[in-house]
Amino acid sequence: MTKFMKRLSNLKFQIIAFCLLVPTLGLSQEKEKPVQDVELEIEAEYRYFLDEANFSDQLDHYPSLAMSPEYSLEWNKGYESINFTGFFRLDRDDERTHWDIRELYYQKAKGNWELSVGLKKIYWGVAESNHLVDIINQTDAVETFDGEEKLGQPMVQFSYITNKLGTFDFYYLPYHRKRTFPGRKGRLRFGTVIDKDDLGYESGAEEWRQDLAVRWKHYFGIFDVGLSHFYGTGREPLFVFDEQGNINAFYPVINQTGLDLQITHNAFLWKVESIYRNADAQDFLALVAGLEYTFSNIDGNGLDIGLLGEYLYDERDELSLNALQNDIFFGSRIAFNDVQDTSILIGGITDLESSSKIFSLEASRRFGSNWRAEIEARIFNDIDDSELILSNFREDSFLRFTLSRFF
Repeated sequence: MTKFMKRLSNLKFQIIAFCLLVPTLGLSQEKEKPVQDVELEIEAEYRYFLDEANFSDQLDHYPSLAMSPEYSLEWNKGYESINFTGFFRLDRDDERTHWDIRELYYQKAKGNWELSVGLKKIYWGVAESNHLVDIINQTDAVETFDGEEKLGQPMVQFSYITNKLGTFDFYYLPYHRKRTFPGRKGRLRFGTVIDKDDLGYESGAEEWRQDLAVRWKHYFGIFDVGLSHFYGTGREPLFVFDEQGNINAFYPVINQTGLDLQITHNAFLWKVESIYRNADAQDFLALVAGLEYTFSNIDGNGLDIGLLGEYLYDERDELSLNALQNDIFFGSRIAFNDVQDTSILIGGITDLESSSKIFSLEASRRFGSNWRAEIEARIFNDIDDSELILSNFREDSFLRFTLSRFF
């Protein structure tokens, strides 16, 4: 079976989800005309890696094309809708050439409750440098280095909203999606190329294990707080390295309890994310804590400059996939608040126990009403040999340029 056919097989649940969603079009008996909206983003991307590759077959130049169509249909005065977001990328790395249904779900709202069924993206968290509590969706690891992009997750989500007690979200997650890693030609990979189909599961039900999650969120004056619990197959595979550098990886069954807290006080934002994860392999605590201070409307020109600082802690040591066990993040967020929506985020992460440092730059600007340009840079500096994860990326500093057209 070809890799393409395997990918089609792995996404069979998406077809099932779509078939389940289609009948919902007939649920509403309202006679008003449905409201439709169609959008399309086409992106040209170029990634250039500054240093000679660390492993054979890797390249320096990676041009690629991507597209993301969106469609929404609303009826019943907006209380019912179907929403779709797709994604496709063509790249020199075969594993980075991929497609995904980011979202395809039916949503109904009534009174103080809301129901969603299908593939959806859910985001939890408040921190800038590491999103510890964000566990519902699988990371699209070949799309971005920082883990911001996620795959669509099949789910049933029920939300109950109250004024005094906050919002309660309940999730039923019937299918687990594996993480894709760069291929032999790709950068930002391990010395051993990881085929996602070679990664197994702790659970005998494998990808069809039924997972559950719940989250409560509320605000009290200057406090915005969220408490969550997840029970099921972890989205992050567990990596074990032997003395020869070979990798054994599988997806463990975990219990994870999370806290996210943001305190808004004048120009200060105080942020905390913390998780405690229980698994047969290891129990551990992880934490991100920091603040952001914003100088607003400098010189009356609408310019906002935010200063960020965060501390990152993770007890997993060598079992951690993110290499952020005892680190400091520092940065600045610059928003020009102009018609072109110009923004810049610069920062860096330094390890408190070694010489390893990562510097980053993200900037974007719109042109007219239909174009957007972005620049991203990641610089790996003086990576220590003790960094089992980052030592594989020490030669992978890169620049990324994108130009997007919206239709």
